[in-house]
Formats: sequence, C-alpha cells, structure tokens
Amino acid sequence: MTRGRLPWALLAVLVLAQICYPLTGGTTRAGLTVATVGLGWLLSVGHALLTRGTRTALALVAVATGGGFAIEALGVATGFPFGSYDYSGELGPKLAGVPLVIPLAWTWMAWPAWLTAVRLTRSRPARITLAAVGLAAWDLFLDPQMVAEGYWRWRDATPALPGLPGIPVSNYLGWLLFAVLLTAALRPLAGPAVDRTDARDAPMFALYLWTYASSVLAHAVFLRLPASAAWGAAGMAVAAVPLAVTLLRARRHRAGPGVAEPTPRVDAPA
Repeated sequence: MTRGRLPWALLAVLVLAQICYPLTGGTTRAGLTVATVGLGWLLSVGHALLTRGTRTALALVAVATGGGFAIEALGVATGFPFGSYDYSGELGPKLAGVPLVIPLAWTWMAWPAWLTAVRLTRSRPARITLAAVGLAAWDLFLDPQMVAEGYWRWRDATPALPGLPGIPVSNYLGWLLFAVLLTAALRPLAGPAVDRTDARDAPMFALYLWTYASSVLAHAVFLRLPASAAWGAAGMAVAAVPLAVTLLRARRHRAGPGVAEPTPRVDAPA
C-alpha cells in the first residue's frame, strides 16, 4: 500500500467501525468507541506526518493530545472550564480521573477542523476562529451521545441547552475556549506547513464531512437523539457546509471544458 492510500484505508476502517456502533451495545459498544477514537487519532496524526512532516505531527500531538489531557484533568479536578463531571470506568484505563482515550478524541477532530479552516480562509485569525468553532461544534453531537451511554455524567447540568438535558452550557463554552487555545497554539509550534493547503488533504475533508453527515443521521434515526441531531447539524454546518460547497465548486471547475488550471496553493498569510 502506498503512503498516499494509507489515510484512505484508515478512514475506510473508521467509517466501518462507526457504522457498526448503533448495531452494538454494552461492553461491545464501549470497546468499539475506544477503538474508533484510536483509529481517528492514528488517521489524523498519520496524515499530519505524511503530508506536513514530523514537526507538524509532533506539534499536533503536543497541543491536542497533551493539551487535551491537561484540560480534561483540570476539568475533572476543579470543574473548570467545562463544569463538574466524572468519567465512568467503561472507556478504559484512567490517569488523573481521565480515560486515556479521551485526549485522543481531541486530536482526531482538531486536525480536520484546522485543515477545513485553512481551505476556506486565508486570514489567520479567521482560521483560528473557524477551526475552533468547527471542533467545538462536534461536541454538540459527542456529549449527548456519550452521556446517554453513561460514559460520563455531570454533577450539575444546569443551565442546559433546550432539548439537551444532563449537560450544562458551560461544557460547550469550555470546549470552545480550549478549541481556540488549541488552534492558536498549533501554528507557532507546527510551523508554516500547517498554513498551506495540500492536494493530499482530501481524506481529512472526507473525515470532517462524514462525521457531520453520519452524526446527523445516527442521532436522528438510530440513537433517537433528535435534539442533538438538530443542535449538532446547526453547529457543525458553520464549517461543513462551506467546505462541501468549496469542494463541489473545485470539482466542477476541474471537470469543466478545456484544461483546468491547477488550484493555487494557499500559503501562510503575511
């Protein structure tokens, strides 16, 4: 298998695992959740390594995985910035009260959210903002789903968003805060490579759009969580819809009459 096909292969396995999720239950579902997050981490970090190099991959792990663990440990210990919550024992071994798989989830979605923002805008502040919103909005799906499974619980779940009882609004604000810090720190540590688009980013765009569409479908139909389907659909649409439109336009341009000019590379803003 060529290096260029490896991200696609990992994505295919990840999609298969997510399709199986609503068909399972109990410990099997919990194990599948852990495996899916692990696959997502390998996919994002592996793609960063293959397309942007060692520095970028290490920066992603440091900021998203290391930072993700730190913010979760702080949250469990103090209630800041998400609110007071506890993890069950169903997601595997813990360190400082945090299942080791949890920081991997931050990394899994942080990378495609960042690349989506890079594809959509040249402005660095806009990239940080859009990537942060694109990452934090994912939790409008994630938290209701995981709380429904009993993987963690909130000690005080008020005030909550309409239709999403059991999860305080502070959780989503905490996600947005850390997402801003994460995306703001990524560029200085990873270097200019993360500010450039690359033709090999297609698997990450597919991952982000698949996560969006499949989450809406799963919550609305299979998991019977219509409120989180609606909230998540609205939240992730901020990044997912412009990305889909941009990719469709680029595809039509390439398929148009005559020889299409190559898409110019978007370098780091001055």
